[in-house]
Amino acid sequence: MFWLEILLTIPVLGSMVFYLACAYFTLQFFSKSHSIASSEDPVSVLVPICGLDEGAFENWSSLCTQDYPTYEVLFGVVDETDPAVPVLYHLKETYSDRVQVFVGLPPRGINFKDSTLSYLLEQTQYETLIFADSDIRVAPDYIRTVTAPLAQVDVITCGYIAHHPQSLTSAIASLGRCCDFIPSTLIARTLDRGLKFAIGVTIATRKSTLANFGGLQLNRIGSDYNLGKRAAQAGYTVELSHLILESDTGKESFWDLFQRELRWSRTIRFNRGSIYYSMIFCYGTILSLLLLLVSKFAAWAIVLTGLVYVIRYTQAAIAAFSMDASGLLRWLWVLPFRDALSLVIWAIGGFGREAYWRGRKLRIEGDGIIQQID
Repeated sequence: MFWLEILLTIPVLGSMVFYLACAYFTLQFFSKSHSIASSEDPVSVLVPICGLDEGAFENWSSLCTQDYPTYEVLFGVVDETDPAVPVLYHLKETYSDRVQVFVGLPPRGINFKDSTLSYLLEQTQYETLIFADSDIRVAPDYIRTVTAPLAQVDVITCGYIAHHPQSLTSAIASLGRCCDFIPSTLIARTLDRGLKFAIGVTIATRKSTLANFGGLQLNRIGSDYNLGKRAAQAGYTVELSHLILESDTGKESFWDLFQRELRWSRTIRFNRGSIYYSMIFCYGTILSLLLLLVSKFAAWAIVLTGLVYVIRYTQAAIAAFSMDASGLLRWLWVLPFRDALSLVIWAIGGFGREAYWRGRKLRIEGDGIIQQID
């Protein structure tokens, strides 16, 4: 039992360091001034569509009503019978001066998202590109804010959360992004001396830059993550935008959330290798409870657990305030469950090769290459 106490105490202490580092780098990043003059170069926004998310028309309309002089928005769909198609045609009628819709795009690879983007890329008019997910709702200065840093760096990517989640499932998802994923990204950015991956919700770059580091890859899981990785390996600079986008999962089921995060977990494992297993130091709130049980509620374990929870909740509050997500604060009571879920997903994601993606069952092979198995 003594050795079990030691084995639990080490990651609990490590998690305290992790939480403190998350708080420090979050404050450091979001407290810096980040005003950069925009060049106002013409921009092509590329949006792959699969299915009809809640609030889809409003989300897509926000991309079409930008305070920006010259831009186009290209939407693409694989299946002609996709329920999004009528909505997209209505969108094109509403914003005919800047919207193009492409329907019935036969998959060129297993990754339908990047396959669709490859078609849209061929139709773009402009050098500056934004790859945008379909489930975000953006402010009128989105294009200006996202593309402005391209005057200094080569690839820009954005984090995303639900700033004011309206359901329990949405809050659980958003707490993971706000309190864990984005702070962890900032830690990795420091340890790796620059960001070495991208986040698919938004990636801004130039056509020439994209072509120089290998373009889109159509048979890979986590292709957005890998896009940033390849850009960094080719010597290009990748940076995280200070803009945190709004993306609410709405009425998504808990099972859908679980499958998506398990896919992300296995994506990280195949892209980061053995570093994945060091994430055991990220779950101190849950491991400290196990330590309490193993130590039979020894006084020192009670004090240590209390300290872990104080640090964790302080770090979570700092993250929410830094990302202007005060609406998340009323959901902080869910944080222990969020941490327990993250630990379970990390443990399951540590082995296995299957992933579910938009109703498709995939198998992940070496280096993140995927095959469809169902």
